[in-house]
Amino acid sequence: MSAFQDLRSLSRLRPLQLAALTAMFTTVGVMAMQLKYFVLDSDIWWHLKVGDWIISHFALPHTGILSRTAANLPWVAYSWGYEVILSRFYAWFGLIGLGVFGTLLTLALACAIYWMMLRLSANFWFACIGAIAVYCSFLFNGTPRPFFFSMILFTITLTWILDANRSGRVQHLYWLPLVFFLWANIHIQFIYGLFLLGLFVGVNAIQRIANALDIEPQFLKPPSLPLGTLIAIFTACFAATLIGPNFYHPYVVVFEYSKAKFSYNVIIELQPLSFRGYSHYMELLIAGAGFYAVGWQKKLDLFKLSLLTIGSVVAFRTMRDAWFIVLPAAACAADAYFAQTHKAEESQPSQSWPELAGVAAAVAVLLAIAAGSVGFTQRDLDRTISNHYPVNAINFLRRNPAPGPLYNNLNWGGFLMWYMPDYPVAIDGRNDLYGDTLDELFFNSQNGAESY
Repeated sequence: MSAFQDLRSLSRLRPLQLAALTAMFTTVGVMAMQLKYFVLDSDIWWHLKVGDWIISHFALPHTGILSRTAANLPWVAYSWGYEVILSRFYAWFGLIGLGVFGTLLTLALACAIYWMMLRLSANFWFACIGAIAVYCSFLFNGTPRPFFFSMILFTITLTWILDANRSGRVQHLYWLPLVFFLWANIHIQFIYGLFLLGLFVGVNAIQRIANALDIEPQFLKPPSLPLGTLIAIFTACFAATLIGPNFYHPYVVVFEYSKAKFSYNVIIELQPLSFRGYSHYMELLIAGAGFYAVGWQKKLDLFKLSLLTIGSVVAFRTMRDAWFIVLPAAACAADAYFAQTHKAEESQPSQSWPELAGVAAAVAVLLAIAAGSVGFTQRDLDRTISNHYPVNAINFLRRNPAPGPLYNNLNWGGFLMWYMPDYPVAIDGRNDLYGDTLDELFFNSQNGAESY
């Protein structure tokens, strides 16, 4: 017992906790720099070029700019906020700027996940272990594209909803309209956040209607927040998504995406889980833990159960949406841990702002030291790009211009758009622009298959 108490006392030492945080975030940063997804992802380049176009024209494009085959087709730049930020990082710092931006975005998501786990569990070590498990399930499976912002803002929204539902205090939800205003101008998956909030409001409404009809199942957790306030917050959030240069047009894009079929058959990240990597098994394990945590409670939370069920259908159907089950499942597990173990007299204060600033400074120094050893230099990034994209072929065309037109495959379209802008591309990664017909035509042409 004495050894256990000594270990427990040791785990509460603030220097040890700060060292653990530093090690965790440094590891995330080093892996982000080493993988170089910020230059290996072909979609990064068309995002960068669109950002440059927005800055130079001080307006948003409404057609398929920089494309030869879809130049006159309507197109919505629904990630324009991300693209402008990306453009500025490159303009100010070059390729290293792209790397810094991608690393910072990955670290921001890692911090949001840790904050969620700590806020809901009120236990430092549970938060760290849970965050690491979440990282292993999807953090390094995708590139730091606009949907990283969606994951960050979804994490914040989910945490506030669960915290408000647990405490019965709705005040934090008053900030959600601002979140959705930012979200709708950064990435189209704000629709996931609206679904999350709408599901919460809907479940509360159903339970209150059932209560009014004297239908009160004893095994269900009763609603704790005023329905009228929740409806007002949801309405304000929906209205906030309409504030911006795109107005309602992102909703049109969502509708068009819902009808797409071909891209889901050929793009690997849009296909179901293959269970050929450890991250898929981690996703399954965390999802199972989330369901267990919800079912373990004395009162069943209908909102959590509904969210996990729908999240499972979406996430296991599309690899890129793994976070849509992992984040809710991890949050439910943290919330259940708090309900079972928390005692007010044993709670510890969260890290202070000076402590967090110290952790951030230490991580920055360690990443700067590690940059050279993981190939995070201008020369190494140039070499990586040359090995991955047709740089020599493009340089030859620059020296020996050809009249065109240009034919290219989908994977090189974004890079060609950025590195050889004088030749409009035949196709690039904007699936919403080209649609199933053109996507299938180019895919079959590239692979020597017959089109029908």
